Amino acid sequence: MKKLISISMNLKKIEALKSLNSECLVIGIYEDKNLNEITKILNSDSSGLLKKLLTRKELTGALKNQLYLPDMTGFKANKVFLVGLGKKNKELNEDEFSQLSSTISKITISSNAKDVDIFLPEIKVKLKKPSWVYKILSRDLESGCYQYFFEGKKTQPKNKLKKINFLNLAGNESKAKILSSIKMGHVIGAGMNTSKDLANTPANICTPSHLAKQAKLISKTFPSIKTKVLGEKEMKKLGMDCLLSVGNGSAQESKFIIMQYSGGKKTSKPHIIVGKGITFDTGGISIKPSPNMDEMKYDMSGSASVFGTMRAIAEIKPKLNIIGVVASAENMPSSTATKPGDVVNTLSGQTVEILNTDAEGRLVLCDALTYIERFKPASVIDIATLTGACVVALGHQATGLLSNDQNLADNILESGYSSCDKAWQLPLWDEYQSDINSKYADIANIGGRAGTITAACFLSRFTRSYKWAHLDIAGTAYGGRVGKTSSGRPVPLLTEYLLSRKQ
Repeated sequence: MKKLISISMNLKKIEALKSLNSECLVIGIYEDKNLNEITKILNSDSSGLLKKLLTRKELTGALKNQLYLPDMTGFKANKVFLVGLGKKNKELNEDEFSQLSSTISKITISSNAKDVDIFLPEIKVKLKKPSWVYKILSRDLESGCYQYFFEGKKTQPKNKLKKINFLNLAGNESKAKILSSIKMGHVIGAGMNTSKDLANTPANICTPSHLAKQAKLISKTFPSIKTKVLGEKEMKKLGMDCLLSVGNGSAQESKFIIMQYSGGKKTSKPHIIVGKGITFDTGGISIKPSPNMDEMKYDMSGSASVFGTMRAIAEIKPKLNIIGVVASAENMPSSTATKPGDVVNTLSGQTVEILNTDAEGRLVLCDALTYIERFKPASVIDIATLTGACVVALGHQATGLLSNDQNLADNILESGYSSCDKAWQLPLWDEYQSDINSKYADIANIGGRAGTITAACFLSRFTRSYKWAHLDIAGTAYGGRVGKTSSGRPVPLLTEYLLSRKQ
């Protein structure tokens, strides 16, 4: 998916804002009961307007406080928005800045302007540099412009915003460094939008074959990515019977997609991200309740995040070897569907008793996690809308994280904080492993009350030869604040983690 807006930088002093011919001007101001160094200038240029607004407490400068002035006296700009940055010398934490960035993004996009100029004095965030501030803001602006378009719908949403121009970059970093961060944030936002677009596409269009075509399209757009697609015959020959069992009831052919980015030395071990790609999940024979089943088109959000991340990586071009893998199937009930109680073989040689066909994500992932052993990975992260239990445990705020390597888990947690795309670690203790023991096979595909943990226990049986982490995005991929639409998460977290690896 192409970028929706362009973002540039044209430095201006605040004194020059009044003469700026701008369709829309967004100005950040600090919190103060009286006029300060910034509001004094704005007040003078607007014939005392800001003093009146402060006196009436319509304008406070408190964090996220906002005011729209359609015709600000003394300013050439058609529209002016004032947004509060909080107290000048107070350092914000990541959460506070994330909320501020989201506010600025929403103001900018809702202005109904094609071109918007944004003037922000220095925003201090604890332990972060100005380049980080502008990376997050640029990402949120690009991501915030996204709207899903369905060809044929008569009334389509329109994104009018085309260009953002930052006017002031305060701080102790070079212009080049901040420009580089703006570009990176912009690219990550475009990656999020790629993920959103795939996840929002109706399941009658977004089939496993559609995902395969999109992977090849990414390779065509970014030749640094080489794509390979395995069909059912190839998977059967390899022995990926567990993955194939999920698509047994569907007329849609299951697909296994490998996207390879080779930016590092040939001898460097790759970092691998593996996405669950269930393009629609009825639950199979263990069929789900009808209410909200339409949301099951989002059951391929893990694979969508792999696509979005690989798109970002291809444009950023890090000196790393990175592989994106998607295990895709459609889970449908029919006379050929897998039944509860069936036992299937896995690529690893272990057998699985399928007690519930609605616990299908782990069945496609386990064969994928075995397949990637051949690449001798430096690290592996799988991403899946795996369990409703994760939503119960963590809501829509944090992604669930479980890992067989604490150093890897710590790096992912740090990447979550750095990208404002947080995860929370749950235990993967041996005590839980017995919950998925089976009478008739090596492993059962469900067991125990701790559903998120036992699902990860299942996957851990296939990841003993490398450092691995599991991200359960059932609560963060869609829903919550964003409603019945894709959030684009965890593309920021994944990209942050990969770029933080040694180059």
